[in-house]
Amino acid sequence: MKTSSIIEIGNILVSSAILTEKFICDYPVCHGACCIIGDSGAPLSKEECLLLEKELGNIKRHLRPEGLLSIEEQGPFVRDTDGDFVTPLVNGEECAYTQFDDQDNCFCGIEVARNSGDTHFRKPISCWLYPIRVSYLSNGLVALNLHEWHICLDAFVKGKKEGVPVYKFLREPLIFAFGEEFYSQLEIAHRELFNSK
Repeated sequence: MKTSSIIEIGNILVSSAILTEKFICDYPVCHGACCIIGDSGAPLSKEECLLLEKELGNIKRHLRPEGLLSIEEQGPFVRDTDGDFVTPLVNGEECAYTQFDDQDNCFCGIEVARNSGDTHFRKPISCWLYPIRVSYLSNGLVALNLHEWHICLDAFVKGKKEGVPVYKFLREPLIFAFGEEFYSQLEIAHRELFNSK
């Protein structure tokens, strides 16, 4: 990946890599490995923790027994070694909210519940926004950075082949998290700074 610069949009600092790098999730290749690989569960905001507590009854029937047991033992969310709120894991491995089909493909049980009409909670924004990682700085600013993970190398290859910048692939969650105006400013920055259409 190339060295990136920082673009400021309101109180949000955006790594230029989000505009220049290409990415399309290649699920047939990775099979949802991001749900099972990592040091801890998916990062959660305080609002998402409250939402999980409130909606757990509506989500439960879409989860595996192993996941339900982990949630019963640990709670719908936990704190990781850095003190951040995250989803609990099953035996230190996959997210407790993960489902598997008979080909061992991973799915988010929360999203399955939402698609079934049982909850309005789609999934943690940290999952939905990946490979963008959001950091909240002590000065009140928000930083958006591109995260590189070996299990997603094929997604960067596919994105480059099809010419889809990270921010365009993540249009829906970016608008959900930061609003239409922010996304419009990303498009303007992409056009003006990188001479793109």
